Amino acid sequence: MSVDVSFDTSVLLYTLSDDALKSGIVRRLLAEGGCISVQVLNEFVSVTRRKLRMDWEEIGRALGALREFCDAPRSISLGTHELGLALAQRYGYRIYDSLILAAAIEAGCTTLYSEDMQHGHTIGILTIRNPFLGN
Repeated sequence: MSVDVSFDTSVLLYTLSDDALKSGIVRRLLAEGGCISVQVLNEFVSVTRRKLRMDWEEIGRALGALREFCDAPRSISLGTHELGLALAQRYGYRIYDSLILAAAIEAGCTTLYSEDMQHGHTIGILTIRNPFLGN
């Protein structure tokens, strides 16, 4: 599996979408592998439970499917938290987005797929890419 890419929650939620185009793009990217953080898993559960009103069994199946395609989820440590705070302060991202960025940076990823963050923004070796814009 490729660990040079990471996924934001906003992108992974399209695996559950009726939008065939975006769902297909995400499924293709997931098939290539990558990593996610525990922060992403937590946000995924929150959105699927609160907004999509999925039951716990459905959420468990969706999480299991994500884990099949991604490496073991990256933990959020105190170091991740501190890096996330620094990123939020420096770049103006929300703290939860900054924690996702921090986990991707700590994992050595070169790409973070996100629909919500600034496409093309580079932080060190990590570049944020909106997979629905093409390049």
